[in-house]
Amino acid sequence: MWEVMMWPIMACVLLPGLLVYLGLHVVQRGIIFIDIAMAQMASLGVCFAVMKHMDPGGPITFWISLGFTVLAAGLFAFTGKRSGEVPQEAIIGISYVVAAAASVILLSYSTEGDEQIKNMLVGNILLVTKEEIFRTVALFAGVGIFHWFARKKFMLFSFSPKEAAFNGLPVKLWDFLFYATFGVVVTSFVQIVGVLLVFTYLIVPAVCGILTARRFGARLAIGVVLSLIGGVSGLMVSFYQDLPSGAAIVCVFGALLVFAGIVSAFLNRKSSIGTPPDMPS
Repeated sequence: MWEVMMWPIMACVLLPGLLVYLGLHVVQRGIIFIDIAMAQMASLGVCFAVMKHMDPGGPITFWISLGFTVLAAGLFAFTGKRSGEVPQEAIIGISYVVAAAASVILLSYSTEGDEQIKNMLVGNILLVTKEEIFRTVALFAGVGIFHWFARKKFMLFSFSPKEAAFNGLPVKLWDFLFYATFGVVVTSFVQIVGVLLVFTYLIVPAVCGILTARRFGARLAIGVVLSLIGGVSGLMVSFYQDLPSGAAIVCVFGALLVFAGIVSAFLNRKSSIGTPPDMPS
């Protein structure tokens, strides 16, 4: 078992931290589906490379995929609206649908289109290599360092966008920097795990952290721990039950979200004990 699962487990241990951090920002910004839209744009780049008979895991394919993702980052940063008649989620949803449809069209020109569509959705983390993990860890470290130095700006734009705009800060520029670095992470990760797992790793641990804690640091810590539990447990379930690894991990994360919801309800009930009810007027 260890020979088969060693590097997939290492991927689940080394990679989730930055994803949880970015997921907390995404949830706070109220753009929940931007990760799946960005992942789909990255997959569109891979599909374009496959149509041109390039290696799906090669460096040229990565740069093509990153180019599609950066274009999406520009779209979301400079045309998306946080308020108004057209919410940003509408633009994100449209982008996802168009990218998914374009991916299917591009893969129709490939003899391996059906298999590539499956890999695009759920990936195959069991095939991850040591080189892919170390390369991705190095890339995540670079993005993480950038976010560390710019953390005050990103926190301000995610948690107090009106204050940032009131102070005259360049909102669209910082939004583009967030989306572009977010796209780098998604592009590298989607080639390993597929679109569905990218969405799961970014959103589910972040939501679990928000349900069970109030401070950002505590939410991040809870999300990282649950992402480790969900990833490794999902791999173990898939190995011993002979199930698709990606689907098993997603379902385990779903169970963890239900557990977090129960814990949240218990904590809220406990905190309300002793509080007198409102008097009728």
